[in-house]
Amino acid sequence: MQKLWDISPAVHPGTPVFPGDAPYRQQWCATLAPGCPVNVSAITMSPHVGAHADAPLHYDAHGAAAGEMALAPFIGPCRVIHAIACGPLIEWHHLAHALAELPPRVLVRTCAQAPTQWDTRLIAYAPATIERLADLGVLLVGLDTASIDPADSHDLPSHQAVRQRGLRVLENLVLDEVPEGDYELIALPLKLMQAEASPVRAVLRSLA
Repeated sequence: MQKLWDISPAVHPGTPVFPGDAPYRQQWCATLAPGCPVNVSAITMSPHVGAHADAPLHYDAHGAAAGEMALAPFIGPCRVIHAIACGPLIEWHHLAHALAELPPRVLVRTCAQAPTQWDTRLIAYAPATIERLADLGVLLVGLDTASIDPADSHDLPSHQAVRQRGLRVLENLVLDEVPEGDYELIALPLKLMQAEASPVRAVLRSLA
């Protein structure tokens, strides 16, 4: 039996969000009762809550929305690399021990334990690292923090490196229990045709 790792954080009203983003909220529109056979709710939240895929529209005024993205980058061979507490940026030397025969998807674990509240000192990618991964044929990068750029960044150089090189991005993953190594990634975005990001249920599956 192939093993599955669920690398998506739980989403609920207490799930941390980037300051200014809409948190998860849910209200019941109908509840089970005499004359009502179902529970039905309405949900509001930023598409950046929990594990999510950034779409080009997030960092490019003319970029594709989440529902327009090709699915291929979000499913297939993947490598998890540990760079725990390497901060503030994931530099090339933090990954160098695990780059041989690299698959086209790279997830980096930076946290000993996934944060349960907003972290102003989140670890992000150095833009030069994004560039060098793209040179090796990487199609998707991900990590276990809320952004591939520092929380206080205004010019978002790593997002711009992703834009220039056509990579895809996963953020807010939970890699606490995942050993370094190779897996199959499955993290498909929703077909949201006007959104700049999409929630995903991200999982890793063992290769054997």
